[in-house]
Parts: sequence; structure tokens; C-alpha cells
Amino acid sequence: MKIGILQTGHSPAPLIDEMGDYDQIFRTLLDGNGFTFDVYPVVDGVFPDGPEAAEGWLITGSRFGAYEDHDWIPPLEQLIRDIRDSGKPLIGVCFGHQIIAQALGGKVEKFAGGWSVGRTEYDMDGQSFALNSWHQDQVTERPDGARVLGGNAFCENAVLAYGDTIWTIQPHPEFSQPFIEGLLRTRGKGVVPDALLEKAESQLDAPLDQARIAQFMAEFFKKERSK
Repeated sequence: MKIGILQTGHSPAPLIDEMGDYDQIFRTLLDGNGFTFDVYPVVDGVFPDGPEAAEGWLITGSRFGAYEDHDWIPPLEQLIRDIRDSGKPLIGVCFGHQIIAQALGGKVEKFAGGWSVGRTEYDMDGQSFALNSWHQDQVTERPDGARVLGGNAFCENAVLAYGDTIWTIQPHPEFSQPFIEGLLRTRGKGVVPDALLEKAESQLDAPLDQARIAQFMAEFFKKERSK
């Protein structure tokens, strides 16, 4: 199965050398499921011809805001609607989660409660899971038809679904503890409050549910759907 990665940002330069760019860490996360990948760095203006270019689609995180004025955001929103209409599976992570909601009629904004950084626990379908988060923006108004599958007191709309073809998540299943440690070094200081950085650093040895969520994502892509 070919997965098209719509890359909306880049890892900090030092982390690209150490652990790879955003597309590579998703390849690593989903390794072993028989997928092949085509990467489209839409953040740099590179787009696929349309939904038929892949059998499934994934939108990465980004340091940009979905509501910001960038030339690549309107065509990305149109592509999201085209993918929805095609019936092909689509997964969005962090910025991907947000831009899908915005493209389908929801609202994204800087959350008044501030940042969520590092290991964070969520509830989904009556079970808890822990992933790394790194965001200040949130989906504050859901599009019509969006179902809430998971969240917590800080982020109510952390996991959303649209029909059986679109699934999105606010935290980062692809961010390992070493990657978060790298973000703390390269993007945290002076941006994220020190207390949150210190808390995130104190949890770098705590376990995550990356494998569990990666398995869910793989099964979501492969799921049989009626035409």
C-alpha cells in the first residue's frame, strides 16, 4: 500500500542529522506494515497531482499555524477536501489534525490555556494512552460531522474522526523520547515556559504508547471500506 506523506514542516536541522526529517520519523513509526511512501513537502510548495497519487494519506506536524497566511495552506485545504471526497483514508497528526479540521469547517486557534509539551496522557474509547505532545494551537470548534474519540481536560478535541476514512490526533505518536529531548534543546527555550520544559525533561524516561497507536494507524490505513 502506498502512503502519501504531506509534509508540512521540517525537523530542526540538528535533529535531521540525528533522527531524520518529519517524513523519516513517520516511516520509522509505520515500518513493518508493508507500506511504501511518497513524500510531498507541501510546506515547500510540492504537491501531488491529486488524491489518486496514493492509496492513503498522512499529514505531518508543523511549526506553523493552520490559520497563518502561507501560500501552501489554501491548496492543502483543497487537497484535504478532495481526499475526503475520494474516500481514501487520511490521517492527520498535530498540525495535520488541525488543518483537516479547519479545511472541513472547524476552528483552530492559540489555546488560552497555553502549551502542552512532553509526555501527556489521554483517554480514548475508555482506555488511557500516553504520547508526546508539542503544541499551543488547538481545534477549538469541531467541524460538522466530526466525532470526538479521545482527549483530556486540557485538550478536549485531541482525537477526531470523520466518517470511517479520516482519523486525526493532536499529540505526536511519531515523537520518541530522544526526539522530544532534541526539541527541548532546539525549540523550547524562550518559547515554551520553563516550568513546562522542566516537567517534560523529568519525564523523558517514562514509557509511551507509540507502538500501540502506530498499530492502530496501520490498521486504519488497511481497513476494508465500501466503495
